Amino acid sequence: MEQTELVFIPFPIIGHLASALEIAKLITQRDPRFSITIIIMKFPFESIDGMDTDSDSIRFVTLPRLEVSSRTAPSGLFLSEFLNAHIPLVRDAVHELTRSNSVRLAGFVIDMFCTHMIDVADVFGVPSYLFFSSSAAFLGFLLHLQFLHDYEGLDFNEFKDSGAELEVPSFANSVPGKTFPSLMIDKESGGAEMLLYHTRRFRQVKGILVNTFIELESHAIQSLSGSTVPAVYPIGPILNTQMGSGGGQQDASVIMSWLDDQPPSSVIFLCFGSMGSFGADQIKEITYGLEHNGHRFLWSLCQPPRKDKMEFQSDYENIEEVLLEGFLHRTARIGKVIGWAPQIAVLAHSAVGGFVSHCGWNSLLENVWYGVPVATWPIYAEQQINAFQMVKDLGLATEIKIDYNKDNDYVVSAHEIENGLRNLMNIDSEVRQKRKEMQKISRRVMIDGGSSHFSLGHFIEDMVANIPCKQQRRYT
Repeated sequence: MEQTELVFIPFPIIGHLASALEIAKLITQRDPRFSITIIIMKFPFESIDGMDTDSDSIRFVTLPRLEVSSRTAPSGLFLSEFLNAHIPLVRDAVHELTRSNSVRLAGFVIDMFCTHMIDVADVFGVPSYLFFSSSAAFLGFLLHLQFLHDYEGLDFNEFKDSGAELEVPSFANSVPGKTFPSLMIDKESGGAEMLLYHTRRFRQVKGILVNTFIELESHAIQSLSGSTVPAVYPIGPILNTQMGSGGGQQDASVIMSWLDDQPPSSVIFLCFGSMGSFGADQIKEITYGLEHNGHRFLWSLCQPPRKDKMEFQSDYENIEEVLLEGFLHRTARIGKVIGWAPQIAVLAHSAVGGFVSHCGWNSLLENVWYGVPVATWPIYAEQQINAFQMVKDLGLATEIKIDYNKDNDYVVSAHEIENGLRNLMNIDSEVRQKRKEMQKISRRVMIDGGSSHFSLGHFIEDMVANIPCKQQRRYT
């Protein structure tokens, strides 16, 4: 029997890889005609561990690690060079996959940052689909700003360090320029050109899978239903269930044992993602804020990467060196400072009553799924605009900061932190009640009859209809 094969090309960091794997599982479970090959590229500076599946319908092809000359170049230029360098390797891997006459290639599912690979799909004469791992609102934001830039001459730099706001169809409220991704308004990074390149290519795919659900982002999803945007399929929440790199089972065991000893809903969990590190001044203010607030806390504190290297953060060898003298002793009864954290397991624990988050989209969806109230403290990328949406548009989060950015010199004061933590743990808040309701909805949408279950089925039907009748067996 002819095998129908999908090729997944995720962005090579654990959050994107794990989400791609979860989508692959959903597709193969829904329709056994499909098998999926996930092609893994490797950054020069990161080790990817723990990608595995017990499904016979999913396999991984790991490409050789390539050294890219622009390792210390601006990030937009580096990523473009990195992806272009992998095009021949991806093409060869897919060619090897399709050499058998019993394999029918259905198409490529490409990460939002891997749109260079649309060219490879074109070589094989098959359609491309996009996996957009952030919110539908942010997808609409990118598409709207790309249109304004290309056709109305909008200069993104107008929003740098200004109080200007912009009406964006996918947001209910005008979006402050201070929440725009810093990549977009930093000329030296090459980020604006990179985002514009990818967004233009979004319009070339057959459909866009978005990690969200209609009930969470009804306004944004409705705004995307137009003839100039490919079909949008909200299929989330797709949760990142991989533990990721940087920690281990022993670390997790110690953390979970500590949580087991805490009362229900009493602990504030502070965790800022794979690049969420702080300087000494900010760490000092957090320690003051935690100590004066008095709530129990679990704080994931990591060491920043060196500025001259493209690498991810790591655990401190001696965490006491960066904390206020005596802080660990004074808070020993109520708090624990750790490095890497098993975020999913912590959020699922009954002792956790609040989450101070960097507002990465995966983390926000995990928050919704486990019903843990969140206080926003964005760090980089699109996290500021995610924080704005959660607080202002959806009313599902409280605020420590919305427009904090790791590249600015601003230090959030202990007073701001203390107030934010107090609001976060207010058990009578409207935000807390809304989040409980959204948690229930998030569980329903993924089962038979739910909106995301239906949307995934719709995507599979459309994908089957788009499979080319004749396969291109050769390429140059």
